Amino acid sequence: MSETIGTARPADQAAEPAGAGRIARTSLHDTIVNRLRDMIIEGALEPGTRLHEGQLGEQLGISRTPLREAIKYLASEGLVELVPSRGAVVRRFGRKDVQDMMLVIRTLEDLAGRLACAAASDGAIAAVRRVHDEMIARYEAGDRLAYYKLNQQIHSMIVDLADNQSLAQVHSGLQMRLKRVRFIGHEGPERWAAAVAEHGEMIEALEARDADRLAEVLTRHLTKAWERVQEML
Repeated sequence: MSETIGTARPADQAAEPAGAGRIARTSLHDTIVNRLRDMIIEGALEPGTRLHEGQLGEQLGISRTPLREAIKYLASEGLVELVPSRGAVVRRFGRKDVQDMMLVIRTLEDLAGRLACAAASDGAIAAVRRVHDEMIARYEAGDRLAYYKLNQQIHSMIVDLADNQSLAQVHSGLQMRLKRVRFIGHEGPERWAAAVAEHGEMIEALEARDADRLAEVLTRHLTKAWERVQEML
């Protein structure tokens, strides 16, 4: 099967709905990874689903070799498991697994928020505000996947503002594993509106460089995130 080469979509750009069609005009690794990741996040590939290379390759219009490499990459992120005798399977996390990871992320972001208020430049904080404003626009448009990606980008940006590489590495790994779980936490208009309001408080605290307030908002936001998802697990 042949592919043509084009320009890769940036990782934080809104993707078309999962499973919407064949990948056109590209065979780039990042694009295949992004498409499969979106399918997992949105639930088109549910936890426990075996990833059949032939079937997925036909659906997406790509050959097995780049698809296999993309699946291995997602396994390195923790979204896919490579199971002996079964092959690649979308990873299923238990309730205790998710609770433990959410606890650690909450602790990391509490620390990151405090460090960011002291270390971040005005320009870097303004960049977070711009992403927040775009996230609100996606919320108002009802574009849930694009909103979610910008939401997660904001959390990563705040961690990056802390200027602590070890903190950022641990946070990134956990955030990857929790992508699907965090996405379902926005299901339903009330849950989604609550998450948006918490993000508004978060940005205001960051702009004011109010470390205690930002840490409190982040802790509350991630505690509520756990409450929003635990009943769905």
